[in-house]
Amino acid sequence: MSSLVIRGGHLIDPSAGVDAPKDILLKDGRVAEIASPGKLKSANGAEALDATGLTVAPGLIDIHVHLREPGQGYKETIASGTAAAAAGGFTSVAAMPNTTPVNDSPETTRWMLAPERNATVRVFPIAAATRGSKGEAVNDFAALKAAGAVAVTDDGHPILKDGIMRETLAAAARVGLSVIQHAEDTRMTKGASMNAGPTAFKLGLRGMPVEAESSLVERDIRLVTELRDARVHLHVAHTSTAAAVAAVRQARRNGLRVTCEVAPHHFLLTEEHVGLYSTNAKMNPPLRSAADRDAMIEAILDGVVDAIATDHAPHATHEKEVEFENAPNGITGLETALGLCLRWLHREWKVPLGRVLSLLSAQPAALLGLKGRGTLAVGSFADVVVFDPKAEWTYQAAQTRSKSRNTPFDGWSMQGKVRWTLSEGRIVYTGE
Repeated sequence: MSSLVIRGGHLIDPSAGVDAPKDILLKDGRVAEIASPGKLKSANGAEALDATGLTVAPGLIDIHVHLREPGQGYKETIASGTAAAAAGGFTSVAAMPNTTPVNDSPETTRWMLAPERNATVRVFPIAAATRGSKGEAVNDFAALKAAGAVAVTDDGHPILKDGIMRETLAAAARVGLSVIQHAEDTRMTKGASMNAGPTAFKLGLRGMPVEAESSLVERDIRLVTELRDARVHLHVAHTSTAAAVAAVRQARRNGLRVTCEVAPHHFLLTEEHVGLYSTNAKMNPPLRSAADRDAMIEAILDGVVDAIATDHAPHATHEKEVEFENAPNGITGLETALGLCLRWLHREWKVPLGRVLSLLSAQPAALLGLKGRGTLAVGSFADVVVFDPKAEWTYQAAQTRSKSRNTPFDGWSMQGKVRWTLSEGRIVYTGE
C-alpha cells in the first residue's frame, strides 16, 4: 500500500482528545504519524490530500444496518449498501441478521465477509441470537464469534420468552458478545402499522402502544439484574419512547451495563410525518409522538444515548408503493445521517461537534468492541472521513448509491458535505 498524507485539516478525534489543526500520515492501512501542520517527519513521496478548511475525523461507524444479503439482493447488496455508507462518511457497518437465510450460522457469517461481496467499507456481521430468529433455541455464540460475528440479535423478531432471553444474555456474556434487543412485545402490536395516537385514529390505522417497547426493555433490564454478571451487556436497538429511555437511564444509575442507540428519524420526525399514508414514514419502531421525539433529543443531550445508528433498511420501490398497512417497515439512512446530525444536533441544538462525532464513531466502536476503529490515534486503522462542516446541501434520493430510495428525507437541507472517505487507507469515496 502507498502512503497518503492529509494536510491542512482540523482533526477532531474525540476518543484521543484531539481538536486541533493536524497533518496525518497514513501508511499500510494504519495511522502512522500525526503532527502539527508542516511537521510530519516521514511524509516524503506520499500522495497528498489538501484538507484546508475541512474537518478530519475518524470514519463513522453504524452499528445497525440491513444490507439484505444473502437472499434479498433486489433491495440492496453488500456492495451497494457499503457504497452508500462510504458516501455518507461511514467506514464500518454492522449488518443485521434478518437475511434469507437468516444469518444464524458461521457459514453465512463467513459468506457475508468473503471478498466476492465487493464491500466498499468494512462489514461486521451481527448474528442471530436464536436459530432462525424464532426465539426458541439459542445459537452457538462461540462458533459465530470465531466466524466474525461481533454481537447477537433477533432484530425484527424480539425474544419474548424470559427463559430464552436469560439464556441468551448469559451465553453471550460468556464469550464476550453483546446482546442487541429489538424491544417490541409483538403480542401488543399485531396488526398495527404506526404509533398509537391521534394520527393513527385520524387515519383509521391500528397503533402500536409505547408500552410494547418499554415493557420489554424493563423486562430485559430485570433479567440483567437477576443474572448478577458484570460481563452481561444489553443494548437496546432504535430506542423510540420516553419510557424506554427512562428505563435505560435508571439501569445505568444502578450500575448495569445497559446501553441504547437512537436513529435520526426518531429524534427528528413524529407520527404526523406519516401525513396521508406516506409509506416512506413507516418504520418499526414507528415514528412516535412529539413528546417521545423530544425525549430522544433530551437523552442525546444528557448522555443516556450511547450511539446514533441509522437502521438503514432499504426496500424496492414496488414494495413501498402499496397500501400503508401492507408496506414493509424501514427507510434508508446511511447517506443522510451525518448531514442531519450536523444540521440539527450541532447547529440547531448546539451539541459540540466532537460529541456528535463521538456518537457516530468512538462510542459505537466501543459498544461492539471494534478495536482500532473509531479513533485516529497512531496505530489505529486508517478509517477517515474528511468533510466540510459549513457546507449546506440538499439530499436528493434519486442520486443515492443505495439500490433503494425509501427515505422521508428526500429534499431535506443538510449540513456537512463529505469530501473524502478512506477505509483502511484507501480512498473509497470522493465528493464534490
